Amino acid sequence: MLNLAKLAAGLALAASLTLPASADTISVTDALGRTVEVPENAERILLGFYFEDAFAVGGPDIYDRVVAISKDAWAGWRSLQWDKYAEAVPRITELLDVGEVDAGTFTLEAALAAEPDVAVIAAWQHGMLGEQVGRLEAAGIPVVVLDYNAQTVDKHVASTLAFGAIFGEEERAQELADLYANAVANVETRIAAIEERPPVYVELARKGAAETDNSYGDTMWGRLIETAGGRNIAKDQVARWGVLSPEFVLAEDPKFVFLAGSGWASRDKAVVMGPGVDTDLTHARMAPYRERTGWSDLRAVADGEVHGIYHGGARTLYDFVFLQYIAKQLHPEAFADVDPQANLTAFFDEYMPVSLTGTYMTQLP
Repeated sequence: MLNLAKLAAGLALAASLTLPASADTISVTDALGRTVEVPENAERILLGFYFEDAFAVGGPDIYDRVVAISKDAWAGWRSLQWDKYAEAVPRITELLDVGEVDAGTFTLEAALAAEPDVAVIAAWQHGMLGEQVGRLEAAGIPVVVLDYNAQTVDKHVASTLAFGAIFGEEERAQELADLYANAVANVETRIAAIEERPPVYVELARKGAAETDNSYGDTMWGRLIETAGGRNIAKDQVARWGVLSPEFVLAEDPKFVFLAGSGWASRDKAVVMGPGVDTDLTHARMAPYRERTGWSDLRAVADGEVHGIYHGGARTLYDFVFLQYIAKQLHPEAFADVDPQANLTAFFDEYMPVSLTGTYMTQLP
């Protein structure tokens, strides 16, 4: 991940830096179940991921206390979302970029140069960084790990409460944690008596219809499908995510197809969804999927059950609205009184620094 020259430079910087000390610390339990001592009311935060959730828990001014981010994990992966928040909170464009872990561009020296009081990273980043986490800690930077990717209530709640403790927003964090847990519990209660589990296929729609992209096994969209009362056809086929063969999808004949779209940079064939996106454009990008070889015979296509869901909303505090949307499509009678779109709008009105505009969930006509 780091070449030897960069590693040596990072270690030298770690040895030479004297990071700000704090007389007052608090104990934070992170998503890995670890107890981490962090400065109370930390004023210099390194944030590796979960950028919208930081706004939700910390409030509109939270980025005044963030000094560094993994910029490509936001601006590169969710460019439309980045543009929306950059317009509302220009401060984020001035933050130090520590590089992107998955692409191998993260640098220890950049993280140390930011002189953070605490580093907040995702569980997947923690796993990929390996021994570099220890080097951050050895330099006096406590590392708190969050995990919204797991799509479990326990991890969502633990991550939200950890954010709240770091930000000094415990009450707001508890309110959000309760909102999430109650929404999921409501879905689970409604489907408990329903025996039917219709087969569902979800595909990440970033490459266009000509190329098959990832589906999800026991995490992210795969987890939400199962929680919503569907049978995820990718379960037991891929552990976390991976490509299903076109022949397998045709053989499974899903009753519902969900295409996960977003606002990726430099992907002109992707299903575009998210802030400011007109639904007509989303539908235009979705339509070619119905023309794939054999797809005209799929029950989902024949019955008009091809849907778009916003991939940028997965692994967030508001992903419960996509759980509601999926559940409502699979079991419309049980969720007749649930309005996922209205719930998403209300979430943004209450907790986010920007209003909700664009396309986040839609059915292809």
